[in-house]
Amino acid sequence: MRAPADIGRRETASQRRVGGGFGALRPILFVCVAVGLLLGLGFLKFLSVVPEGEQAAPAKSDGIVALTGGAERLSDALRLLASGRGRRLLISGVHPGTTEAELARAQPDYEPFARCCIDLGRRALNTAGNAVETRRWAESHGFHSLIVVTSGYHMPRTLMELSREMPDVALVPYAVVTDRLRGEPWWRDWPTARLIVGEYVKYVAALVRIRLAPRLARAEAVVQGRADAPDSRS
Repeated sequence: MRAPADIGRRETASQRRVGGGFGALRPILFVCVAVGLLLGLGFLKFLSVVPEGEQAAPAKSDGIVALTGGAERLSDALRLLASGRGRRLLISGVHPGTTEAELARAQPDYEPFARCCIDLGRRALNTAGNAVETRRWAESHGFHSLIVVTSGYHMPRTLMELSREMPDVALVPYAVVTDRLRGEPWWRDWPTARLIVGEYVKYVAALVRIRLAPRLARAEAVVQGRADAPDSRS
């Protein structure tokens, strides 16, 4: 039979191992909690800049760019063009198989401006591609101000991508409020909540990519410079 002192020492050693294991996990738990808080606060800030309700008519600009993704975006952009808010309209992200006849059938206001004032961008596959396509279009026409037409939840990421490509171009947001977001609060509808949260995840990913891109480019240049430098030992 073991002495009570031996049993006490074994229990103390076991408690130390448990306490030591928790101590090792404490930094990881702290990081997880900190990241969770940052993401939560970021989500609240993201929601605060997502436009809600009908938008007032924007000031006149050199051009208008509408990002594909919903019929309301194109119809609102065409109304802005018809009212003289911009001289030309770029529809960015048009599917290569979509014809102008199909656009005219879907949007009655399209045909009167098709030949004079509308350009179709067919190369962009995502929001970053929309930004590149828009920059090239704006440069080709010498535009220095643009009205940006896209959905409200998509506007923060769109402006971030466009600002990165065109830091010297004035961007005027014109958010399209869809019927889904015009109804009940987004958190009461699962498809809408999933849409908003998914867009926030994309926004964070784009923010990280844009912030890290210059640093990665500098690091790559340093590594390349060292690789190209002559070996002094030879």
